Amino acid sequence: MSANVDLNNRPDYDRVLQDIADYVLSYQVGSAEALDTARNCLMDTLGCGLLALRFPECTKHLGPLVQGTVVPHGARVPGTSYCLDPVKAAWDIGCTIRWLDYNDTWLAAEWGHPSDNLGGILAVADHLSQKRVANGEPALSMRTVLEAMVMAHEIQGVIALENSFNRVGLDHVLLVKVASTAVCARLMGANREQLLSALSHAFVDGQALRTYRHAPNAGSRKSWAAGDATSRGVRLADIALRGEMGVPGVLTAPQWGFYDVLFSHTNKDLALKPDNQRAFRLSQPLASYVMEHVLFKISFPAEFHAQTACEAAVTLHPQVRNRLHEIERIVITTHESAIRIISKVGTLANAADRDHCIQYMTAVPLVFGNLVAEQYEDEFHAAHPIIDRLREKMEIVEEPRFTREYLEADKRSIANAVQVFFNDGSSTEQVVVEYPIGHRRRRAEGIPLLEEKFKANLATRFAAQRVNEIFALCRDQAALEAMAVHRFVALFVI
Repeated sequence: MSANVDLNNRPDYDRVLQDIADYVLSYQVGSAEALDTARNCLMDTLGCGLLALRFPECTKHLGPLVQGTVVPHGARVPGTSYCLDPVKAAWDIGCTIRWLDYNDTWLAAEWGHPSDNLGGILAVADHLSQKRVANGEPALSMRTVLEAMVMAHEIQGVIALENSFNRVGLDHVLLVKVASTAVCARLMGANREQLLSALSHAFVDGQALRTYRHAPNAGSRKSWAAGDATSRGVRLADIALRGEMGVPGVLTAPQWGFYDVLFSHTNKDLALKPDNQRAFRLSQPLASYVMEHVLFKISFPAEFHAQTACEAAVTLHPQVRNRLHEIERIVITTHESAIRIISKVGTLANAADRDHCIQYMTAVPLVFGNLVAEQYEDEFHAAHPIIDRLREKMEIVEEPRFTREYLEADKRSIANAVQVFFNDGSSTEQVVVEYPIGHRRRRAEGIPLLEEKFKANLATRFAAQRVNEIFALCRDQAALEAMAVHRFVALFVI
């Protein structure tokens, strides 16, 4: 046979795709901790979306593509009056969730925000629940939504454990698209072949570059990229359920597959297959590990690698607030991932640039004793030049132990330390914070604060009576799980 002729034997679906499909089709979520955490995650995620509606740069993206469109049994966008097709509703919900960089986080070889998948999950579940009731069938329950959240978290998070997409320049929203595709296809009734087809198309898609997250091109796309990814998951699930064939060797096909085209750079975080082809793998069985260990952003709307630096800065605020003009230098001791992602010098061009700058996110609480979303806006930045003056005095130092324990499975710390030195030779103590309040190790301390955050975010859109009704329901695991999805979503309609 000529060497120039392709061998056209159609392969089985790649093993990773089969593992994901079998997981979502057969796994039963039995972990009470996972379901309880999913309930808290639901509260926090929806609250973040409601808070984002205060920002016109977010709300300009929302609503139907054609004004006046009427969608029977359409999916609602919480905090608004929009009733949209599930694909656009997933986009809008996902956009609001991610806009302020305030929802949950997963940190490993790859980073990300697994609750971004709620955009697709809630849009599909709301639509299907309404449709089922109209057809005389039982509504979908919120237990189904919580289970789908656990599965989406698991898919995104386990892939991220040992596989670094950022090191080859790809953005973590790839994993949102893959996870949303899987769980939304399951919600929509996909069989195994349809699920595999949908997943294969998620990888065939050209993947987002990280360009929009890094200097000098950081911008607001990072605030809607996850909404775009979760909505694409809904669209791909729909395409597969219409009978579209899949691409079985999407990952492993020589020359044309995902690994050879997009994953072929030297990458110490990637596993080597026996034939030395670069590949990624699932490092542990898919279950409920990720939801049980997910990180909540409770105190600050800030990129997670800086959360502990912000907390340290708040601690130091009383010691420095009256001596800001006496500061000689500020030393931030951190871990390698923070340096790679969010350490920046020079002009910060926009709010999205500032909330991914560890120097900015440390300077603001040093000066003001807190960090809130409005403090990233252009007007605030322009009114307080002291922030940039402090940034210019900052030194970033890597602590090898912080870097090592960031990746250790029994720790997963996100440590930072801050120390301020003055012109007269004096200094503050070095304040070290190894685990943020939203970490599993501080869960008991964090959940009451998470509930307060949710209630405050509810109050930005709803009257007190509605706030109390939603809050009471969301704190009651059994009542929430039993509630029909479409009735739950109706509580959030303006």
